[in-house]
Amino acid sequence: MGIREEIYYEGGPHIGDLILNLLIGLTVIGIPLTVGAIVRALWLRFRITDRRVTVIGGWMGRDRTDVIYSEIVKVVNVPRGIGAWGDMVLTLRNGNRLEMRAIPNFREVYDYINERIAAKSSQPSNVS
Repeated sequence: MGIREEIYYEGGPHIGDLILNLLIGLTVIGIPLTVGAIVRALWLRFRITDRRVTVIGGWMGRDRTDVIYSEIVKVVNVPRGIGAWGDMVLTLRNGNRLEMRAIPNFREVYDYINERIAAKSSQPSNVS
């Protein structure tokens, strides 16, 4: 029996990202943005729990990235869509970055992730 994870958020990108990019796609210049938004809407999923951040994406949702909070050293967020949704970049200890696009309620998610990072960094290490 494994340890239960409490799910904070599970779902896809904000629907406003798709709607806005579909409108932009009415111009020839906006077509690549529209295609990207459609792919995100179809296959991008976020799962944020009390133990980790999981991003499932890529072509047909075949790529999965799991990051535990103790590996995150920095979180940056950028509002989009008049602040209705936002993008977030998690910087990891090894220097890699995990980009999360069009997150609904991104301010609350940002605060939640930062609280988990602070909680993990204040825990004593089990190294003897």
